[in-house]
Amino acid sequence: MSQIFRFARFEVVSPGDHVRITGIRDVVEPRVKIGGEAQVFPGTIGPVEGVGNGLTHRLSGMTVLATAAYEGTIRAGTGVQRSAILDMWGPGAEASRFSKFVHLVLITTLKEGLGEFEAHSAIQKAEFEVAKRLAEVTQGLTSEQVQHYELDDTKRASPRVVLIQGCITNGGQPHSGVSYYGLPIRESLATLIHPNELLDGAMTTNTTRGIGYYPTTWDWQNHPLALELYREQAEGRLSFAGVILERISYDSFHGKEVVALNTAQLAAQVGADAALVTWLGSGNAFVEVMLTIRACERRGIKTTLVTYEYGGKDGVDSPLLYYVPEANAVVSTGSRDRWIELPEAETITGPYEEICVLSYPGAPSMPAGAALTLDARDMIIGGVDNWGGDAWTCEAY
Repeated sequence: MSQIFRFARFEVVSPGDHVRITGIRDVVEPRVKIGGEAQVFPGTIGPVEGVGNGLTHRLSGMTVLATAAYEGTIRAGTGVQRSAILDMWGPGAEASRFSKFVHLVLITTLKEGLGEFEAHSAIQKAEFEVAKRLAEVTQGLTSEQVQHYELDDTKRASPRVVLIQGCITNGGQPHSGVSYYGLPIRESLATLIHPNELLDGAMTTNTTRGIGYYPTTWDWQNHPLALELYREQAEGRLSFAGVILERISYDSFHGKEVVALNTAQLAAQVGADAALVTWLGSGNAFVEVMLTIRACERRGIKTTLVTYEYGGKDGVDSPLLYYVPEANAVVSTGSRDRWIELPEAETITGPYEEICVLSYPGAPSMPAGAALTLDARDMIIGGVDNWGGDAWTCEAY
């Protein structure tokens, strides 16, 4: 066992089990490259080499769910460690996309005094190595289903659509929140990447902060908007132009204007007629998202925004933090703020027997298996549908 971990073990949890999992830091789908020099999770458990080519085997019905007991050295602010929970039955299961999978739960306790980035690296490497090792059992086997993903510029369909992915980052913290090839994204302008890089684990998250409204590694591997654009391209209804990573959360309005302009210009340079615009995170980074929509529309690039709503506990408050008139096509992926009651759990698994429902320093703890009333979905891993991967209905009153 690594000297960084004081304790580690595994448990298997299945859908419908009356189990509450605590201390969740990340979720990852087991994948491995078959043949050649190709790899998964570049920059973390492998060298920095281009990915997105070749054959990838995946275990689509299960995940490695990383949990860790970790105190952290940052005591307050946006860099403080956080972990999430997951109920595999009842209302909590209905609230999360991850309740439908079989999970191999990696339960760890880190030694005291570790800095945030060192802890993150240890958790991430452990979960990725386990995920890769699991997927390696498929080597030599025939896949039940084979899917091909490639950008095809030879069959120009109209419209040509780009996916603009806003990424909230915090350059002043040990980990910015989002990594590309293992490198935290800090100060950067818009970057064009191939969507297949997502499939092989080039985009990852900060594993010391498991939060319901932040995508996990699993979400990046299975980005629903990228996969749907591929499906639409296969049907001949559009041409997928690629993915633009847009670093959002600038401190000044000037910075927000510049990154919006830069992103729209890059979309125009790749010949986009339309753009799906989405984001991750919360707060005033949403200003950049709206300014990007305005900048694209002014260049003749039609936009559709995909976002979760706020709306308050009862869903009657303002759903968006900021708005521009050009944002006239919006798809809601549900609410982040709606309260939820979770029943008492029969079994607890994970590193914590007690949890804090509130995240401020010194917040009181309570038994992890107790009935819980949550004011929002932040504490449930997968509790917020960032990119529209779940099924939703809309009712008018």
